Amino acid sequence: MGLEGKLMKLRSLELKDAELMLEWMKDKDINKYYRFHSETVTLDSIKGFITNSKSCDNNKHYAIVDDDDVYLGTISLKNIDMHNLNAEYAIALRKVAIGQGIARNATIDILNKAFEHFNLNKVYLNVISDNERAIKFYEKMGFVYEGEFKEHLLINGVYHNLKWYAVRR
Repeated sequence: MGLEGKLMKLRSLELKDAELMLEWMKDKDINKYYRFHSETVTLDSIKGFITNSKSCDNNKHYAIVDDDDVYLGTISLKNIDMHNLNAEYAIALRKVAIGQGIARNATIDILNKAFEHFNLNKVYLNVISDNERAIKFYEKMGFVYEGEFKEHLLINGVYHNLKWYAVRR
């Protein structure tokens, strides 16, 4: 079943989202470019993350949900720096939400929050250099390439380059 025609909104993460968060975290097609160890993630660790996220001022994590309030993914502003007025962008979607326009709409919403609600000047991200699908998406959303750190990440014994992108108000 596709998500075509469904509305999307952002809301605070809730404990009821934990099982569907675990779904994408354990999905090898989804997490192959992420930098956490999926084998160590548990339902309890995700519930702890959700609970702790509510009291963290410099990280804002939102559930992306459909019009039936079903969790589709997480989008975040991390490392919010109110002195320098910038934050790091991150997004992760369940497989069912990929290719449905959900990431686009959620990104527009989070950038509006960043620039209007938080009054930030810049939102940045980093991405493993061979993650071509993500890079194409970020560029389509207006993120501009700023540089590359060579052999910056060691994942499963292999070094990866890290590209940096940003969008400004």
